[in-house]
Amino acid sequence: MHVVVTGGAGFIGSNFVHLTRATRPDVRVTVLDKLTYAGSLASLDGVLEDARGDSMVEFVQGDICDAGLVDSLVSGADVVVHFAAESHNDNSLADPRPFLDTNVIGTYTLLEAVRRHGVRYHHISTDEVYGDLELDDPNRFTEATPYNPSSPYSSTKGASDLLVRAWVRSFGVAATISNCSNNYGPRQHVEKFIPRQITNLIDGVRPKLYGDGLNVRDWIHVDDHNSAVWTIIERGQIGATYLIGADGEESNRSVIEAILAGFGQPVDAFDHVTDRAGHDRRYAIDASRLRSELGWSPVYTDFADGLAATIEWYRNNEGWWRPMKQDVENKYALTQQVLETHN
Repeated sequence: MHVVVTGGAGFIGSNFVHLTRATRPDVRVTVLDKLTYAGSLASLDGVLEDARGDSMVEFVQGDICDAGLVDSLVSGADVVVHFAAESHNDNSLADPRPFLDTNVIGTYTLLEAVRRHGVRYHHISTDEVYGDLELDDPNRFTEATPYNPSSPYSSTKGASDLLVRAWVRSFGVAATISNCSNNYGPRQHVEKFIPRQITNLIDGVRPKLYGDGLNVRDWIHVDDHNSAVWTIIERGQIGATYLIGADGEESNRSVIEAILAGFGQPVDAFDHVTDRAGHDRRYAIDASRLRSELGWSPVYTDFADGLAATIEWYRNNEGWWRPMKQDVENKYALTQQVLETHN
């Protein structure tokens, strides 16, 4: 099998490549990544080097909006797994245009290529397309939940999902979609919530918490997400959408407290900062369809265990995250100045 992985030098995509090499050594992988700030060849350390002898992993730097390049890669593939996306809410509020280009036009470009060549396609999406839930709402998101995105990021991801559904129905593209809850684990950019707090603590800086910190996210370890993606590729029903989650609801405050505890610090040793605009209150995934129909289950059923492993990875891989850390903190400092000026 030959798999093209878009965004394979980013967080979830690079972990997908590592998992694929570890569990499916006969699968040949081509990574297509633009290498924006969120992608790094360092995230593919260990698979690219090992592959130089057997050519099982190839890296191509390029843009998913480049129709000619995409067509040339897709024409020789059996499966396309589309991870590439602009995905940071704060960035989408500051400049929405890149989200339209990558998440909408990029997805369209890939769909046209798999349509021409009859290639199986799996589309990676997010639970944020559903909007949010009240903290006391007993319900969770299901595959039937109406879309109600609240940011430029989530709205462009919702648009890309709808494109996939239309290409399945109108053109018979062999596609599946998965909407996943919040991922954590190795190789996540330090602009994101969990690695930012971990790396701050490594540097002796107090963690930062938006608003009251009661916003709830449904956390899943990236390896569990990627094992679910392979399950859907191999056993999923064409045209179907599957929600991926691991029953990991935690408030942002409880996550910071758990990280502080992992560093042996008081659980209240953090600072509140001004909340961001349109901050969704709660996400929660009902992954029962994935479990009952396809027989998938997560390995990391205890968030504390997965978090401890993640903290250990960032402790042991400072060379991976250190080069990007200061730029991220400078950007957040400027963002907070703007927020505090307007509030």
